[in-house]
Amino acid sequence: MKRIIRVFPRRTEATPIDDLVRINCAPTLFDEADEVHVSVAFSYDLARAEKLAAAWAPVAPTMIGGPATGDIGGEFVPGMYLKHGYTITSRGCPNACWFCCEAKKPIREIPIREGYNHVTGNLLACSDEHIRAVLASAKRAKKAFRQPLQFTGGLEAKRMIEKEWFVAALRELRPKQVFFAYDTPDDLEPLQRAGEMLRDAGWTTAAHGLRAYVLVGWPKDTFEAAERRIVETIHAGFLPQAMAYQGKEGRKGPGWGAWQRTRARAAIIATEYDAHWKPLAEGHSAMNL
Repeated sequence: MKRIIRVFPRRTEATPIDDLVRINCAPTLFDEADEVHVSVAFSYDLARAEKLAAAWAPVAPTMIGGPATGDIGGEFVPGMYLKHGYTITSRGCPNACWFCCEAKKPIREIPIREGYNHVTGNLLACSDEHIRAVLASAKRAKKAFRQPLQFTGGLEAKRMIEKEWFVAALRELRPKQVFFAYDTPDDLEPLQRAGEMLRDAGWTTAAHGLRAYVLVGWPKDTFEAAERRIVETIHAGFLPQAMAYQGKEGRKGPGWGAWQRTRARAAIIATEYDAHWKPLAEGHSAMNL
């Protein structure tokens, strides 16, 4: 079996933690490998990834890969580039989102590897047959890993509202967290409808299990407009997590870093926006808020 050292420009929650993982560092005298893979997820880390690849080249044949390179990958290998327990069940996304590195790449369904945290970019763009197989796999993984299920890759509300069967099947799994996204203005109405469907299926706002990424800080965005989207997300029934746009340089616009941090933590959002949560908890329709 090949000894492959994986080098990452930065550590995230999803980064593997085994003995062959290195984070943003040059090799030591004791590093030996058959291959070195520099894995880069964000385009603003590409320059750093190239420097890391040059530093590791004397150790073993070295290559750069990952979403930031435009490589959508082959079959998913558990624990290789994502922490053990995280899983990806398809590659690509048919949407043409201007801010996404997977935009407008054909969906390719890949063999399903069990995991408790599903980080697939657009599961609902897959065939119904594949989606059902993924949910069946998630049910097995919940027992195997003894961990609460999470769908953190971001489900697309526009596609979910056309799949009522999926809402019931997802509810049966009782995941800890399910993430959606409010990235562009046309996401709002489907998100509102999705919130209604999920609450009708038995979800409540009290546990904050329904989450939504909210993209903020892109060119010409304003704090007032971003704040409005945060509140709209809450009114739709989802706990928001602000995600600040960083562009190719990896830099957030002036003031957006501090603003985003206070709207990305569940405890802060739940407390600071309590007045918006109360009507939902009392059973009022999100569409009437």
